[in-house]
Amino acid sequence: MELQSLKPAKGAVKKRKRIARGIGSGRGRTSTRGHKGAKSRSGYKSKRGFEGGQMPIQMRLPKIGFKSPNRKSYRTINLDRLGSIAEQLKVDKIDLATMVEHKIVKKNELVKVLGNGELDKKLEVQAHAFSATAKQAIETAGGTATVAE
Repeated sequence: MELQSLKPAKGAVKKRKRIARGIGSGRGRTSTRGHKGAKSRSGYKSKRGFEGGQMPIQMRLPKIGFKSPNRKSYRTINLDRLGSIAEQLKVDKIDLATMVEHKIVKKNELVKVLGNGELDKKLEVQAHAFSATAKQAIETAGGTATVAE
């Protein structure tokens, strides 16, 4: 076997389609574009989403939803989770710096404490917001709920 005798496998190489090279080429006359109409002309470009005059899908479907540009999205933490965090870290004061340090929340997230679960330990909790039940539960356990700025 020599380099000059190497050939690609049979059927691996295909001839390029030469369009608009005369009637005898088999692809002459209309050059595979069919007959007349805008699609056969040069420079034809369809509108995005155009469905031939039928009402486009983006107009047929209803508009739903809205997100206020002034919304505040909070990362929520329940009372039972706060209790387990306090036990795990052996602390009685949980503030934003502690939560960020131990990767409970991210640095720029707003934190809201919710009242799901039981709290049996006296805790000083600092967060951006508290639900009414969470604040009441923290204070009945003897702790304080401080709103961070």
